[in-house]
Amino acid sequence: MATPGAAPASSSRRSEIRSSTRRSGVRRRCQWLLYWVPVLFICSILCWSYYAYIVQLCLLTMTNVGEQVMCLIAYHLFFAMFVWSYWKTIFTLPMHPSKEFHLTYADKELLEREPRGETHQEVLKRAAKDLPIYTRTMSGAIRYCDRCQLIKPDRCHHCSACDKCILKMDHHCPWVNNCVGFSNYKFFLLFLAYSLLYCLFIAATDLQYFIKFWTNGLSDTQAKFHIMFLFFAAAMFSISLSSLFGYHCWLVSKNKSTLEAFRAPIFRHGTDKNGFSLGFSKNLRQVFGDEKKYWLLPVFSSLGDGCSFPTCLVTQDLEQASTPSGLTSSNKNENHHFPAKPLRDSQSHLLTDPHSWTETNASIEKNKLGMSNPALTMENET
Repeated sequence: MATPGAAPASSSRRSEIRSSTRRSGVRRRCQWLLYWVPVLFICSILCWSYYAYIVQLCLLTMTNVGEQVMCLIAYHLFFAMFVWSYWKTIFTLPMHPSKEFHLTYADKELLEREPRGETHQEVLKRAAKDLPIYTRTMSGAIRYCDRCQLIKPDRCHHCSACDKCILKMDHHCPWVNNCVGFSNYKFFLLFLAYSLLYCLFIAATDLQYFIKFWTNGLSDTQAKFHIMFLFFAAAMFSISLSSLFGYHCWLVSKNKSTLEAFRAPIFRHGTDKNGFSLGFSKNLRQVFGDEKKYWLLPVFSSLGDGCSFPTCLVTQDLEQASTPSGLTSSNKNENHHFPAKPLRDSQSHLLTDPHSWTETNASIEKNKLGMSNPALTMENET
């Protein structure tokens, strides 16, 4: 039999839950709006620059018809590529690990029951034995995401802003309100390139009129102030974009992500900051693809599936007997092979191309001499 006051208490509890749900919903909507503020700022700057350049500079200030036509054509080309690549960077959804990296229901239950330790790792090792993963945590354990309940593929990281694991995550960019990773990294690079060209073009064609502004060569009209601020904005963004674009070009040449540049990936036999580097041409093709006609277009052409990547490191299976430290170096020069893990078609395609391996032979020999771990050597392709 219900006790007096039980019904009012239950009603009060339901009311508290509804109130808490409404507050959390309002908070999420406010956060969503705040996340779009940087994107709206870039869009507003872009719209103003279009008006200032097309109307105030080209149509109202330039007097030479030939100059007007050339500037209008070139401007709209840079503008279209800028907007296209920016759009693709924003609205291309980040890719997440495939189902094979998710634990089964039985493994999840086992992990929940077992405390973290050897048993915990045994479950993960059994689940990961057929997965193409080579990286480990700092302690040498299998990389596992507690929130997503999956084994992390190589170069995959959990984004706190998106609350999801992102394949080949580079960083979460507030200026595009999106995670930059495997699915849109090429678009992000093209966005940086075309935005830099856009700003440089505006600054170069606006320079002579900017000088006339300071030498009183322009009539005192509204266009005068648009021209001045247009040059300042273009020059300022050109400086910041050139440094950022140069940094990401360096990352591509080394086959690194921003996260890997700050914290080198850890393989079974230790840390190696160039573990995924295959040589300049292969590194470039891994991001832009094999068909050069698509390199300058914001269409997806990157190689692979984002879950597995070829590596220049020769690794030795942990299950195999390790070499005692007292053995001579005669065993160190044996030709090893990749572990018995499935390589994707794109990886095999990259690793078996004989042409671009020639450029890495010298660096391979150099790295052999510099490695302190005898189990860590570089692979020469036969």
